[in-house]
Amino acid sequence: MNSETSARIDDLVRALGNSPAQALPPVERWNPPDCGEIDIVIDREGVWHHEGRPIRRPALVRLFASVLRREGERYVLVTPVEKLGIRVEDAPFLAVAMAVEPEGAGEGAPRLIFRTNLDDVVACDRDHKLRVDIRADGEPRPYVYIRRGLWARLTRAVFLDLAERAEERVMDGRRVFGVASGGAFFALAPAEELDEEG
Repeated sequence: MNSETSARIDDLVRALGNSPAQALPPVERWNPPDCGEIDIVIDREGVWHHEGRPIRRPALVRLFASVLRREGERYVLVTPVEKLGIRVEDAPFLAVAMAVEPEGAGEGAPRLIFRTNLDDVVACDRDHKLRVDIRADGEPRPYVYIRRGLWARLTRAVFLDLAERAEERVMDGRRVFGVASGGAFFALAPAEELDEEG
């Protein structure tokens, strides 16, 4: 790690040091100068790397994730004094667990609750939508919205759990398989595609 990059990371940590541990910093209100890019990459498995090496301090990764936002196609770490671009190979988070809040447990039930690899917890609803992208090889890639333009890709195990809850409905005149959560229905795949596979 070169001293300039090390100093930048130290500056980020100092700038964020006054934030309460549990609250997310209000990065949407900060508009600091853009200071270019920093050699931080979030790989496809959700592992954060600095200068090619994994960042092994979970507290530091959580701190960085708390100030991450998306601006167009760019991911940036934002403090009150600077903004630095980073690279994200797929999604900045992984949804590693799912729980179901049953019907009758409150408004919008049932609700699907997702936990990320960094312990963010979101209830899937109109503000935290599910989406499924289809990769070039035809494989589905499911995501749940977390915050600030940031999504979590569902791990294969979580997606399989989600698929077990799928039901067929008609949306816009088409049969689809999807899941209900938080008072909304999220289509996962056209029913015809699943009919062809079955």
